[in-house]
Amino acid sequence: MRLTGGRVFDPEKGFVCKDLFVSGGRLAAGGEGPIVDLKGAWVIPGLTDLHFHGCVGEDFSDATPDGLQKMADYELSRGVTQICPAGMTLGEDTLIAVCKNAADHKAKSTHGAELVGVNMEGPFLCMAKKGAQNAAFLHAPDAGMLHRFQQAAGGLVKLVTLACEEPGAIEFIKGALADGVTVSLGHTTADYDTASAAYDAGARQATHLFNAMPAFTHREPGVVGAALDHEEVRVELISDGVHIHPSVVRAVFKMFGADRVILISDSLRATGMPDGVYPFGGQEIEVHGVRATILGHPETLAGSVSDLMACMKSAVRFGIPLADAVTAAAVNPAKVLGVYDRVGSLDVGKDANLAILDENLDLKAVLFRGQVVSGSL
Repeated sequence: MRLTGGRVFDPEKGFVCKDLFVSGGRLAAGGEGPIVDLKGAWVIPGLTDLHFHGCVGEDFSDATPDGLQKMADYELSRGVTQICPAGMTLGEDTLIAVCKNAADHKAKSTHGAELVGVNMEGPFLCMAKKGAQNAAFLHAPDAGMLHRFQQAAGGLVKLVTLACEEPGAIEFIKGALADGVTVSLGHTTADYDTASAAYDAGARQATHLFNAMPAFTHREPGVVGAALDHEEVRVELISDGVHIHPSVVRAVFKMFGADRVILISDSLRATGMPDGVYPFGGQEIEVHGVRATILGHPETLAGSVSDLMACMKSAVRFGIPLADAVTAAAVNPAKVLGVYDRVGSLDVGKDANLAILDENLDLKAVLFRGQVVSGSL
């Protein structure tokens, strides 16, 4: 198949006018087959969401095979071709079950977005910045517990969030690195010096920047300032129009550069569902429009109800160039999760996972391994 006439994403050049060839489920240098005219369309790599909890009424922490498959199917329909769902702050036995369910899904699933990792957002967080996490299951940094999660997941655990001011945090970072897990600072009260020490020890990310961490101020720059000063660190950003003001979204891209920003959805099971009350990590959330809060605590945000494609589109609406938004939603997360060698860009030889957007950035079609799985060409 030859895709012609579209504006094709290039990590170095932004968007270029060139043909794409698809053969055997991969992007090829040339080939025969039907010609599809994509005049006026934007052609981008399938996105990778490395921090989301659920959608269409399902949650990763439910640890149900059918639920995880429904999540994978929905995400793929929205142009998210790779997923790394996030667990919550729950008991160890529950989180072990979550990890085992992920490993089983990876081994058996034949459709839907590809599961390329597991994100352990809890339980190694602090009480003061727990946000919507369940306080009953907060746990001190424990590398042995993380290792048990990794064993249960068959090596799929790729990310863990850490409150680095807690005792034993530096030792935990070393243990996580030995297990092949990227440590992300979040749900933390850490000041600049404490966060800098954690980054010096090997932490490499910040979980949903600005949310559930100290404010970035001129005398106390906190985790945000420490991340900025460590050029090897990338930062997550929820660009749903609720968690972060558009001006701050623009500021983050200017401060860190597109290569260091990772757009995430942090989506909940209410994503793709009507307004109402939904279970969430042993608690309940209430959803009104695009805002989800802990039931009875309207001041506490509980995550988003926007998928990653919608968040990327919102970032563009806020003034972020489309090429930068695609870099943050497709390229950078694939690099963090170690799968950029085969997904995340439209280079020859990579999986033909791509999303085709119309002039308004609405989704026209999704290709997964060369097959149209949503929309039409």
